[in-house]
Amino acid sequence: MKSNGKDFRESRTALLMRIALLGLPLALGACASSKDDDDLALNDVPAATLYDEGLALRSQGKLSAASKKFEELDRLYPYSEYAKKSLVNMAYLNYSRGKYTEAVTAAQRFLTLFPGNEDAAYALYIIGQSYFKQMPDITRDQSMTEKAAASFNELLQRYPDSEYAEDAEKKLRIAHDQLGGKEMQVGRFYLERRNYVAAINRFKTVVLQYQTTRHVEEALFRLTESYYALGVVSEAQTAAAVLGHNFPDSVWYKNAYSLLSKGGYEPSEDSGSWISKAFKGITVF
Repeated sequence: MKSNGKDFRESRTALLMRIALLGLPLALGACASSKDDDDLALNDVPAATLYDEGLALRSQGKLSAASKKFEELDRLYPYSEYAKKSLVNMAYLNYSRGKYTEAVTAAQRFLTLFPGNEDAAYALYIIGQSYFKQMPDITRDQSMTEKAAASFNELLQRYPDSEYAEDAEKKLRIAHDQLGGKEMQVGRFYLERRNYVAAINRFKTVVLQYQTTRHVEEALFRLTESYYALGVVSEAQTAAAVLGHNFPDSVWYKNAYSLLSKGGYEPSEDSGSWISKAFKGITVF
């Protein structure tokens, strides 16, 4: 009898353990169900409500919280009308907070999803501004400057009458001036080392691409200097002549004239030269 009692107790214990194990996944399922219910409750918040909450936070100066609200809206309602507005707001808020990479990402995503939207010009402007704010001095890599120039140029090409066009044009001139300055820096580096061909290529870039910047006067003089050093006198004379025609009172022209005079030459333009052709129909400021 004792043995039977023991067996009964063991059977009862095993049964209870089986019941407990069977109940475990039920309990876990209940927890998961509760979590799913919470997610569904979150998803039930209308897009308009999330957008209004984001605007309210933005007006209160709570930019980080506002950005998160718009990100939530974009995640839950990616193709809604409010998603368009949320992306533009995300781009602006990230730009305002100095998060330029995130600002560019949001603006570019907006342009990809809604290329013909009325806020496309603004999105391009934010992209340009984000790169513009990251422009370094001319001694460093100018990839950000190039991207800023490309963005502002695209804005001016696609939306020349937009309210952002005037400022974009100003920023584009600044970016071009910096890019021209970088080419001059590298060109002078080669010139000092008497690598005249490499120097000419850099000064040529300034003349061809950045001829309306303040660097073009020196670039023409450096071309005179470099070609003269190589013995290509006709190109040196043409560079000096074009320099004198466009900047007659420039100290760089006086230097070019003096350099040629020492060898018994004077400025003389060859109309077939690339230098002469580069300035045909161009008004230099």
